[in-house]
Amino acid sequence: MTARIIDGKTLAVAVREEVAAGVAALVSAGAAVPELAVVLLGDDPASHVYVSNKVRQTEAAGMRSRRYLLDADTTERRLLELIEALNRDATVSGILVQFPLPPHIDTARVVTTIRPDKDVDGFNPLNVGRTAAGIEGALVPCTPLGVMRLIKSVHEDIAGLGALVVGASNVVGRPMARLLLQELCTVSIAHIRTTDLERRCSEADILVVATGVPGLIRGHFIRPGATVIDVGITRITSGSGAEKLVGDVAFDEAVKVAGAITPVPGGVGPMTIACLLANTLSAARMKAARSKAPDADPATAA
Repeated sequence: MTARIIDGKTLAVAVREEVAAGVAALVSAGAAVPELAVVLLGDDPASHVYVSNKVRQTEAAGMRSRRYLLDADTTERRLLELIEALNRDATVSGILVQFPLPPHIDTARVVTTIRPDKDVDGFNPLNVGRTAAGIEGALVPCTPLGVMRLIKSVHEDIAGLGALVVGASNVVGRPMARLLLQELCTVSIAHIRTTDLERRCSEADILVVATGVPGLIRGHFIRPGATVIDVGITRITSGSGAEKLVGDVAFDEAVKVAGAITPVPGGVGPMTIACLLANTLSAARMKAARSKAPDADPATAA
């Protein structure tokens, strides 16, 4: 068996086209052009590349963007003041602070300061709670949202299937499990300390791995025919000195067993950025709807 390769790049193009059409329709209906504000601290080259990609794709979808490039030693107070100003700025539909942040910044405080209705990363506790409760209108974290699109490109209906999420972070693992549960999968969560990880993986129809441990999931862990989504991405140096990106799944082994699998790179990554655009459009739509209901409280909207 050779697995079907799930092409995240192609699927991301489809999402971006949907977003562009949605932006055009929203503006044609009289709403303002959606605008994304991106905040980046420091000079980490990878973060600058990520931000440039996000800004470029935002603008290609017909939205506006603005960048705030701050020094790595910017104080937490200065960062929070900037976020509060963006919260109040009526032209800003969504706010994204690029992570990771310098160690002197309290990430949790930053996340809770971003207004829920502008929280396009989906990390604010109100969005997290509404996602967990299945309340419509929550902004869902971009990577789990993208993973669901990848899974549904393989399965028309996933109700009743067994799903295992390996990784329990608040960014991917936990919201991923909640989304799968909402689709009526039978969901389990494991992590790098799970003692019987191989057995648990071998029972899963859908396996989503997000641990940051390269090659953690070997081919013989995987149930034949399973759908495998590899969220991990790590840059390693080979014996020849060349650098390459690898995932949490031993791809060369897994591709011989799985029914469908995402590559690294080219799988989850493109979908994450595409779903950021989708969240920005969702935030703009909610903003437009609130403008027709002036009594709504934007500080608690999501």
